Amino acid sequence: MKFLFGLIILFVSVCTEAQTTNPKYDSLLAKKVGADDYGMKMYVFVVLVSGNNTSADKKFRDSCFAGHMQNIDRLVKENKLLVAGPFGKNDKNMRGLFVLNVPTIEEAKVLLDTDPAIKNGFLSP
Repeated sequence: MKFLFGLIILFVSVCTEAQTTNPKYDSLLAKKVGADDYGMKMYVFVVLVSGNNTSADKKFRDSCFAGHMQNIDRLVKENKLLVAGPFGKNDKNMRGLFVLNVPTIEEAKVLLDTDPAIKNGFLSP
């Protein structure tokens, strides 16, 4: 019984120590990339779905989606957009995704508001 109790104490002490230190943590790198004290960095994952705008105005729709692509290019150049891509056809009306390099949903909403396809209701986050 003493042996089992000793093993439990040893296991708990090892687990407790493992939770408090990370020998690979690099505080300079964490600060450089905007990570927290655990080395974790926040991103916002956005799924774009079909919006409510069903306009038949092809010229307007095309201009909104051209602006959507230009906005993607701009956000990539500003290092605010890390991943973007379309989904294949599906029954959930999901159109694509963004991984935004911002720590909060509020900051992501500001970026999404610059997208003409979203602003005009062709896509919805």
